[in-house]
Amino acid sequence: METETGEKRDTTTINNVMCLLTHPDGAPLGAPMYLPQNAGPQQLQLIVNKILDNEEKLPYAFYISDEELLVPLEIYLHKNKVSVEKALPIVCQPQAIFRIRPVNRCSATISGHAEAVLTVAFSPDGRHLASGSGDTTVRLWDLNTQTPLYTCTGHKNWVLCIAWSPDGKYLVSGSKSGELQCWDPETGKLSGNPLSGHKKWITGISWEPVHLSAPCRRFVSASKDGDARIWDVTLRKCVICLSGHTLAITCVKWGGDGMIYTGSQDCTIKVWETTQGKLIRELKGHGHWVNSLALSTEYVLRTGAFDHTGKQYSSPEEMKKVALERYNKMRGNAPERLVSGSDDFTMFLWEPFVTKHPKTRMTGHQQLVNHVYFSPDGQWVASASFDKSVKLWNGTTGKFIAAFRGHVGPVYQISWSADSRLLLSGSKDSTLKVWDIRTRKLKQDLPGHSDEVFSVDWSPDGEKVASGGKDKVLKLWMG
Repeated sequence: METETGEKRDTTTINNVMCLLTHPDGAPLGAPMYLPQNAGPQQLQLIVNKILDNEEKLPYAFYISDEELLVPLEIYLHKNKVSVEKALPIVCQPQAIFRIRPVNRCSATISGHAEAVLTVAFSPDGRHLASGSGDTTVRLWDLNTQTPLYTCTGHKNWVLCIAWSPDGKYLVSGSKSGELQCWDPETGKLSGNPLSGHKKWITGISWEPVHLSAPCRRFVSASKDGDARIWDVTLRKCVICLSGHTLAITCVKWGGDGMIYTGSQDCTIKVWETTQGKLIRELKGHGHWVNSLALSTEYVLRTGAFDHTGKQYSSPEEMKKVALERYNKMRGNAPERLVSGSDDFTMFLWEPFVTKHPKTRMTGHQQLVNHVYFSPDGQWVASASFDKSVKLWNGTTGKFIAAFRGHVGPVYQISWSADSRLLLSGSKDSTLKVWDIRTRKLKQDLPGHSDEVFSVDWSPDGEKVASGGKDKVLKLWMG
């Protein structure tokens, strides 16, 4: 009898593992609990949905020290020789309920531009596509017939950047001569005169989020002249000039908290408030030019009230309300995070609202970091570099996760699928590549361009990918 109970007690200690289930930001879901060793992702799904009292059962992925748990706990513990003396932290990451099909074929090659296609961007609802080119035009494309819809003329120099307002009502383009044009996407016509004020070329455009102001009126532009300017499209003028950088501004983001972030060749990132244009903070740490900024909330800021369901809205008020709900849900209780990529081969993860000091320095690239981008759910950061690689990092801690190798030239731009499961990259080597985040492997190689691919974008509805480059054509890719 004695031995039997002794044995029983023994088996229970062996068969249970003390686990601490946490949110992605590290906050515990509850107290540590004993879970059977044979529990795997399916059992954990049930437990988490029960703890959180989710009416609709949500899908989760589970991570132990940045590695996804795909097997029962005992197999994982045995394989990784993990000690079970203290509670094992398991991060529970909510997954998108919908799944995006990987793109695998070119559905259309659309010519029309007379020079290189420098920038492409889908509208927030994914129904429209715009491109900017070295031929000084902006083009709007009909995605149903896959033909040119409007050719927007008015710029006198290369169109370097374009940006849709998050309510989809405007498209703004910036040129190499420093002027900005505002277009009505429904007609392809200019809405008013050019917005002039910048003395050198435009390096970035970012709209005020729709959850802060609807209908959309204000956007910020950054220029090589060292200034950023806030414009009001209704008043048709610059309302605030943000000056303080000593060299060119290379990138700009308008955050969900209402702050504007500018990255510059003077190695600093400045944080501005947007009622008077006061400088609030300076983020220092980079040893060379800052090339790219990314916000953890960027996807919901870009898409506003639109999601994969394709719902349209009748009023700005309704749009603002839905956009705010989406923003709050995405952000959770954590502060908005910012990642900066630089010519010094490194990246920094910041929480600018909390402190001016970086949270982490992210090293590993062997060449300048050209583009950084958070996944739509904020879980990952991807970086593209001239070292021909794309790297994946934990979006909360900044810890390095994986390197994607396969490009044979510098990687210029990256874009995420709406469900955060796939990553797209475009390179000087004339190919696009789709990477699978779960397996950390190449999912699809997309050759077809005959020269460098300068710009790629994955539509917010997940249905299609657009790419443009030196060969003057726009390509659409489907699943």
